[in-house]
Amino acid sequence: MSLLALTYPHAPSARRPGRSWTIRVVGHRDRTASVTCSSACAMPPRSRDVAALRRFAEAHAAAHAKAAAVRPDAACWCRQQRCAAHEGTRVACAGQVLLVLRHDPAVGQVWTLCEVCSACAPLMTHARVVARAAPPERTRVPEQPGPRPTAPGPLVPGGFSAPPPGDTPPDPPRRRRRGGHR
Repeated sequence: MSLLALTYPHAPSARRPGRSWTIRVVGHRDRTASVTCSSACAMPPRSRDVAALRRFAEAHAAAHAKAAAVRPDAACWCRQQRCAAHEGTRVACAGQVLLVLRHDPAVGQVWTLCEVCSACAPLMTHARVVARAAPPERTRVPEQPGPRPTAPGPLVPGGFSAPPPGDTPPDPPRRRRRGGHR
């Protein structure tokens, strides 16, 4: 972590690493399967009912998505992975932080939930945005006691003052040029 991030932890340049959760249905030699999660979560025991374990894995990924508040100061997770989530396309990580769920239906056994930037999210295959970071709250400056300034008169675009209405003749109509003379 940089000295700047330690000195000013609430500064916009202080980014925390993006989080990621991976939920898998893993098959075993005895024709049973189990569900694993990359975080310490309570999982059901091994079972021969793979369909029930898949439903549990989907619900578990949805529970992580619901419980995880997207952090607006998170760094892009795929940047930590050297953009392996969207190989072949390099992009400068930028924009709002999003929570993305990746699940390839062809594989069907792995769900990955991760915080990524809005520049990388559309480049990820089999991914959908499930949450967005809330914009940071702006701090209001308390009002100073004392006389309040009066509102200025109507402003005129460009800083010019307009003559009072009715004092000048209307503008003559403009004529269109004909031909190619300039």
